[in-house]
Order: sequence, then structure tokens, then C-alpha cells
Amino acid sequence: MIRVQAEDFDVGRELEQLCEGNHAIGGVCTFVGLVRDMAGDHSGDKAIQAMTLEHYPEMTEKALIEIEAEAQARWPLEATLIIHRFGRLEPGQRIVMVATASAHREAAIEACHFLIDWLKTKAPFWKLEETPDGGQWVDANAADDEAAGRWVEGKPAKTKPGAAE
Repeated sequence: MIRVQAEDFDVGRELEQLCEGNHAIGGVCTFVGLVRDMAGDHSGDKAIQAMTLEHYPEMTEKALIEIEAEAQARWPLEATLIIHRFGRLEPGQRIVMVATASAHREAAIEACHFLIDWLKTKAPFWKLEETPDGGQWVDANAADDEAAGRWVEGKPAKTKPGAAE
């Protein structure tokens, strides 16, 4: 399930609805992204007063459907949920929720990690950070591209030095 919305969401209620009635689910993995109060890698450690996320609805919906379908093709998932907000958000507010459910935890965890990485690099959202010095559009981040690159061959990256691929 995919939703792009301006409104906030209730994480507990969303998870309850995701799993409701499906007793084949043995593991659920969830990620919730929040607006930070410091820009750090984007604006030189300047305080963020707000972040505005913009998108083109048709383009965004198509991209999110493709990203979700890719996860479902790679892992045996019982359910998926992607909620991405747009509009003006302040520090501490939720931006995104990704949840994956599977019979086994490993598939849920890997698929959730994949979705987070691909959303960060492939979902067409534009972010404007408001700082005391004015607004600044957020550029693509090389570290995000590197994280998404782990999944190009369909294999997750090594999680720690010496881990088997």
C-alpha cells in the first residue's frame, strides 16, 4: 500500500491495519523518518527551522509503485506500506514510514532496508530546507546513492567487516 499525503499518520494504527487478519505474518520491520533540526551534510550544520517537500503526484505515484513492486519481487512479503508526506514539516515531525511484513524476519528486515534506500534516491521528492540564512534546496547525497547501490545486483551490502555476501 502506498500513500502520499500532507497529513501526519499514527504509526501504531498503521501497523495494526497492515497486519490485521493476516496470520501468515511472522515478522514486521518498520522505519519512520523524522525531520532533523540540524542540516548537517546539506547546509553546513545550520539549524533547520522547517523542511518543505514538493512532488508531482503522478510522477511520484508511478515511482513508488515501481519501488514497491521491486521489493515484492525480491522478497516473499505478505504486506508492504509506504507513507510519504509532503508540504511544510518542522523538526521532529514524521516524513516517511516504511513497513514490510513477511513470514520470516530476515525478508521483512532486508526489504525494509531496500525500500528505505531506494525511496531516498529514486522517489521524486524535492526538499527545501529553511534555515536562519534562508531556504536551500537539498542536493542528492553521494552516501545515499552508495547505500542504494548495494541493491543493484539484488544483494544487500555487507553489514559488518568480514560478513559473507
